[in-house]
Amino acid sequence: MTTSRSYNPYENMLQLLDSAADQLELNLDDYISLRYPERELTVSFPVEMDNGHVEMFTGYRVQHSSSRGPCKGGLRFAPDVTIDEVKALAAWMTWKCAVVNIPYGGAKGAVRCDPSKLTKKELMQITRRYTAMILPLIGPEKDIPAPDLNTNADVMGWIMDTYSMFKGFCVPGVVTGKPIEIGGSLGRREATGSGVAFITNEIAKKINIDLTYSSVAIQGFGNVGQAAAYLLNKEGCRIVAVSDISSSFYREEGLNIQDMIEYTNHHPHHLLEGYTAPGVSVINNQDLLNLKVDFLIPAAKENQITSENAGKVQAKVIVEAANGPTTFNADTILKERNIIVVPDILANAGGVVVSYFEWVQNIQSLMWDENEVNALLLKIMNKAFDEVWNLHLKYHSSLRMAAYMLALNRVVKAKKLRGIFP
Repeated sequence: MTTSRSYNPYENMLQLLDSAADQLELNLDDYISLRYPERELTVSFPVEMDNGHVEMFTGYRVQHSSSRGPCKGGLRFAPDVTIDEVKALAAWMTWKCAVVNIPYGGAKGAVRCDPSKLTKKELMQITRRYTAMILPLIGPEKDIPAPDLNTNADVMGWIMDTYSMFKGFCVPGVVTGKPIEIGGSLGRREATGSGVAFITNEIAKKINIDLTYSSVAIQGFGNVGQAAAYLLNKEGCRIVAVSDISSSFYREEGLNIQDMIEYTNHHPHHLLEGYTAPGVSVINNQDLLNLKVDFLIPAAKENQITSENAGKVQAKVIVEAANGPTTFNADTILKERNIIVVPDILANAGGVVVSYFEWVQNIQSLMWDENEVNALLLKIMNKAFDEVWNLHLKYHSSLRMAAYMLALNRVVKAKKLRGIFP
């Protein structure tokens, strides 16, 4: 994947925040506290590995804002994660929750490790020790973790169990995205990808693109990319390219998405590495980003479309399934080239919406069926899209700026109504 050492995701977020504040004619006093996280916790903890040796790991938990409710945000495992990355992700969660108008603030967590080099037992030990270290910060009424990069339902189950052991009773509401059998919600695993598909459908209507004749390239083939690819393919979209960290594949007539999903299910690391099929060619990641398609869906990591490659992008629309895949400077270039960008804080909000549903079910001891979950998700995502679209028309702004304006206005109002200064 494309990376840049000079890129700072938190500074990128601040540039967008300040621009949205300017558009809303806010004084710095109105929002200055939102330029800083409320809490930043860095922890170090030992874990005995399978070989008997002890290794030290570093973890983070950042809470950006609790003005609109408990903090909410994922936990990622990655060898190169930084505190600035976690701070940016926490802030993006604040804006994401505000855009879709659910009563949460933003948080994020991370552990510096490489899951591909760890056994399941080692991952469980790391998760449990990390949970114990951040225990004072989390809870159903304070901060609710969820899966993110390289974490899954199993990890959430371990967090729930560790937290519950300390409390002395079962607390399913401490995390979302956990297994169905211990309080998870139907539809949660596919929720982010489902939301991306819903939003793609909405933007297609606005700009008169018929999905049944459209072409799509998807960077990233994890839970989000797979769900988006599967649903859009069902709508008739021709998915011409997909990629993951191991490989990128292209077929002009369209890829067999179900076949590729089944292949990753049987791969030891759930990757596309080694996949072959008639007419399918291997391309590189940059070639995928440059394909002439109707929709480009970056569903991998942040900092993928930058000022260095934005001039080569040929997609009509970018729908951001990942967090922060497009830099501030790249946005300017894309806008000048009339390429529409549906921002991450709107496009990939489906995950946190269904996490909210799961949390509600947990604290009220309810269980909704999948049709009910998906119907509510569609309703909330479409309403948020319409609100962002209308602001975009009113201010003649990009969709990203409209989304940030909508989110910032809601958070600032919440702070003022609660008497929080500034």
